[in-house]
Amino acid sequence: MNSLKSMNLKRVLLGRKGNDGLLFKIVLYILLTGISFIFLYPLLSMLSMSIMSLEDLIDTSISWIPRNFTILNYVNAFEWMNFFEAFSDSLKVSVYPTLATVISSALIGYGFGHYQFFGKKVLMGMMLAMFLIPTVLTYIPTTVLYRDLSIFGIDLQLMDSIRAFWVPALFGNGIRQTIFILIFYQFFRIIPHELFEAAEMDGSGPLRTFITIAIPMAAPAFLICGLYSFVWYWNETSLARLYFGSVYTTLPMSLESYINMYRSMYSQGQVTLDTVNSIYNTGVQYAMTLISIAPLLLVYLFAQKWFVEGVDRSGIAGN
Repeated sequence: MNSLKSMNLKRVLLGRKGNDGLLFKIVLYILLTGISFIFLYPLLSMLSMSIMSLEDLIDTSISWIPRNFTILNYVNAFEWMNFFEAFSDSLKVSVYPTLATVISSALIGYGFGHYQFFGKKVLMGMMLAMFLIPTVLTYIPTTVLYRDLSIFGIDLQLMDSIRAFWVPALFGNGIRQTIFILIFYQFFRIIPHELFEAAEMDGSGPLRTFITIAIPMAAPAFLICGLYSFVWYWNETSLARLYFGSVYTTLPMSLESYINMYRSMYSQGQVTLDTVNSIYNTGVQYAMTLISIAPLLLVYLFAQKWFVEGVDRSGIAGN
């Protein structure tokens, strides 16, 4: 009897296979909770400080829960950022280049993954080599090139326009686009070649085969590349200021301008009730930060299921 109870207790704690018991689940949930807190801590900290009053921000005894809850920091943040115009500019700067990046990456990846041609390995090697060059080293030559670039005598007028983002992306030279080309290459390479042969036997041309067979089977790749590209274009500030900073002002660019202004005002790092004001303070800064990343969080939460599937199938997590 005691032996039976001992076996049942062992089965409850350790499970049948040693990895499905109560003890294993407790340890697993503790680890997941700890890891989640590491990632959530910055967001929770910013959220807490963004709803603090000036007195709470200065009071060193307050770290998490404010004594005086306020949304004035968000009101000031919206006004300072000129939110609706900056949000519109952010969408323009992110959506158009993302569409160009995904379309061209899919076509290039399909060409590398499906066809065999002379110089294929050389071209892929050159593409990877260019990717390894730090972007900052190409700022000046790229700016000079974009200022005078023309095709067949037609001036593309890339500077002071978001064309500086989506035109290069359309030709496979967008921000970190090599990664997306490799993801599509990985997807198209593993598609059974018999499917394409069957389509050709049915009279399907290359374009129709690509649309009806390759694209549906690589749907996760389109999603993951679209998400990553959107995030990277959304957060890009250095190239945006260089190419069209005088025309468009995105949310991250507004945030960066605010941070620079804040640092110049409090260069000594001494913030007191006598020097702080309702516009330039840490609470407004964190409110602007949350406003800037909120659209990205919403996009990810909406597409989380397909995003995880795309990461798993693309192999970019090391699989």
